[in-house]
Amino acid sequence: MKSIFKLTILLSFIFTGCEKTLDLTPKDQISDASFWKNSDQFKLAANDFYYSLQEAPNYTDRNSDIAFGPGPNAVSNGSYLATANSDVWDNAYRGIRGTNYLLEKAEESELGEAIDRWVGEASFFRAYFYWNLVKNFGGVPLITKSLDVTSEELYSPRSSQQDIIDFILSELDKAVSVLPKQSELSEAEVGRVTRGAALALKARAALYQGTWMKYHAGANASSYFAASIEAAGELISSEEYELYRQDGDASYKYLFILRGDDSKEVILARRYFLDRITHNWTRELWFNAMVPTKNLADLYLATDGLPIENSPLFKGYEELGSEFKNRDPRMAMTFIVPGSQIFADGGVWATTYPGFTGTNATRTGYMLRKFLDETIDATQFQGSYDFKEFRYGEILLILAEALYEQDGQIADDDLNRTVNLLRQRAGMPALTNALVTGNGLNMLTELRRERTVELAFEGFRREDLRRWGVAETVMPQAIRGVKFVGTEYEERYPNLEIGQDIRVDGNGFIVVEAASSRRFLSKHYLNPLPLQQIQLSKGTLEQNPGW
Repeated sequence: MKSIFKLTILLSFIFTGCEKTLDLTPKDQISDASFWKNSDQFKLAANDFYYSLQEAPNYTDRNSDIAFGPGPNAVSNGSYLATANSDVWDNAYRGIRGTNYLLEKAEESELGEAIDRWVGEASFFRAYFYWNLVKNFGGVPLITKSLDVTSEELYSPRSSQQDIIDFILSELDKAVSVLPKQSELSEAEVGRVTRGAALALKARAALYQGTWMKYHAGANASSYFAASIEAAGELISSEEYELYRQDGDASYKYLFILRGDDSKEVILARRYFLDRITHNWTRELWFNAMVPTKNLADLYLATDGLPIENSPLFKGYEELGSEFKNRDPRMAMTFIVPGSQIFADGGVWATTYPGFTGTNATRTGYMLRKFLDETIDATQFQGSYDFKEFRYGEILLILAEALYEQDGQIADDDLNRTVNLLRQRAGMPALTNALVTGNGLNMLTELRRERTVELAFEGFRREDLRRWGVAETVMPQAIRGVKFVGTEYEERYPNLEIGQDIRVDGNGFIVVEAASSRRFLSKHYLNPLPLQQIQLSKGTLEQNPGW
């Protein structure tokens, strides 16, 4: 059972009949002077930070090449412009002010070790807020104190991206030293930040900076790869987490919905609770708010562990569902295979055929199965499964990538303790150096493939393409869907007119956005700073190059 933090504050007012002085203490709120007196009050203040974790639905991957929505996406196709304001910027600095304030009050207090844990949570979230800024904008102003309208720091210039990452890593080291392990949480505390969450964010941020430096500046990024390896290794060796396997061959599917909540794979999640705080992600995905693309479909290996262009097991595209045969089982747990069943309205299982007309009409001809819950509540607008912000599967992928990037190679023993655990859960053959060299493959390509299919639709793809320095090659390519011409799709939809109702390429594949409508320029590696923030900075904030 999921638990929820208690956010109740009991207010007691003591009146004395003989007191004649005027009491100006507000009666509808707790004053700052009367707060920050004990550990419980610091805990209450820390509770507010949890509302900043990513919410479902998370449609970030629509900004990349592996997902599409109801229509063109300006970020994905490169047509977006700098905006006056940014929720990412505003929410992050609002959160930073809150964490700064708690940390200042902690320094002023005499509570000492009694509040170490809540100081650790504040340090974690301060790092988390800066992480959301740096991965979007690069360097930003580094503010480490709570400001008011007269503070000179309001006009601070941008610190470098490296300085922000270094600050994030140092904050996480502080958090690691005082936060509890996952196993030390009481039942009522499940969902709070732990040492594992701090290590997970450190591993993620250090790998990001290492690859950014390597592929953008050509700099020696060894120290960041080492930090990522150390953090991921410490998390793994803690034995606090493990891959979700409780549903056998279907474990990958069930991890992301209600059955997977609070499993040992989950390191930190945005929490939802039936009849308290819910989401409608399942129904939104029924109606194709986000759908897969052929760009993603082609990445899934055949069951012999080879890419489809290399494997004799690949069945082609001519029949409905033929491209799903003999493929990595995660494909059928991420895409809706034509003719398979999904849990639908009224709690019935409905046979579903993604297509181009009616309820199941999609722009690509693919539909998303990942994140479709199988509860009646979810079909009635009351989804309550959590959004897994940090999970153990990502840590295994981080460690494998960091090891390879550090040394230019990775041993089979390291593959077996990282990506091959994920492949084993999915029922796929192991990735080995012999498999790669014997079939003319590239190990780095295969590690990146594994990351993409395992983490698909969890919000990593655009960030990955940018840090790898390949977005200028990948993002301008056409967004395509299923093969239509010469296949069973053409037979099922004889009234669709090519060129008017749908577009196809020279090989008969659906084109939902042509390459001519897409671009990714060098400036797109970083988002533009909000224009209003630049205007308010009195000339101290410089815009990102090209914007």
